[in-house]
Amino acid sequence: MLCYSDGLLSALTALLGAALALSRSPALACLLTAGLYLALHLFSLEPAAPQSARRVLRPRGAAARIAHRGGAHDAPENTLAAIRQAAENGAAGVELDLEFTADGVPILMHDETVERTTDGSGRLCDLTFDEIRKLNASAKHRLWSKFQGEKVPTLREAVVESMHHNLIIYFDVKGHANQAVDALKQLYLEFPHLYNSSIVCSFMPDVVYKMRQADRNVVTALTHRPWQLSHFGDGTPYFSSYWKHYLYMMMDVILDWSLHSFLWRLCGVSAFLIQKNFVSQEYVRHWSSKGIQVVAWTVNTFAEKSYYETVLECSYITDSLVEDCDPHY
Repeated sequence: MLCYSDGLLSALTALLGAALALSRSPALACLLTAGLYLALHLFSLEPAAPQSARRVLRPRGAAARIAHRGGAHDAPENTLAAIRQAAENGAAGVELDLEFTADGVPILMHDETVERTTDGSGRLCDLTFDEIRKLNASAKHRLWSKFQGEKVPTLREAVVESMHHNLIIYFDVKGHANQAVDALKQLYLEFPHLYNSSIVCSFMPDVVYKMRQADRNVVTALTHRPWQLSHFGDGTPYFSSYWKHYLYMMMDVILDWSLHSFLWRLCGVSAFLIQKNFVSQEYVRHWSSKGIQVVAWTVNTFAEKSYYETVLECSYITDSLVEDCDPHY
């Protein structure tokens, strides 16, 4: 059942005020606001069972350490070696990026191209799985000599490896909503254990919504970084054009407001994955009061990790389980 909250009330109040100002018709403004509330009531999805969410988000009854892309600093990202290394280093889980080859094979890859992490070149949408399988996934890593000959794994191979090491899996879906949902649905059917040991996350609400529609037992989360449409992860603007930069900043404001006001409810999420610079005790308490867990990324220093574990008691995603490092964007 859709319940009122400060965020939803604020959103509806803002909409009512804007509609009233633009239309100068109290009746039309009220009708529009009531229509939005009714739509949210009809189309909002319930989150996964709380006990399933707790098993995934706090697997040992406390804040969990999740290896980002399998621990991109400690081993070649999104590889089976990274999963094994994360388990050896004491991670509770791994975050893995889901992408697709030109012939539709689900694989682990963060980028839309292969240049940054392999010895190959080209876009995923132009390369078949056989072509990608020939690439060296450790070629660009700082510890390449230790992990020679690593291949780009399929999604299924990564799941089997993660389950072998009893790791929680954060599936980070990069796009291709329908294709990703179909692939993940098949995995959950093949490995029912995943319902209590994995979570599907995405920056894109449509991915999360479609996943919840396809299987109401899957634990899901929205991922967010404020200013993600207008800036790179290091704060550099995407666009040199003045008007385009500020247009996208305006879109960022709308996206941030929408996610915090009603999209989290519409999608039926159990967690909110937020960039670490925007996490505070108040922020964690705010979401906790709504039954939503906060997971921060990317937490890469000993001091930050200690703060998240002892003060915030909040799970986090990190690039390294063994030493301080710069973030991998």
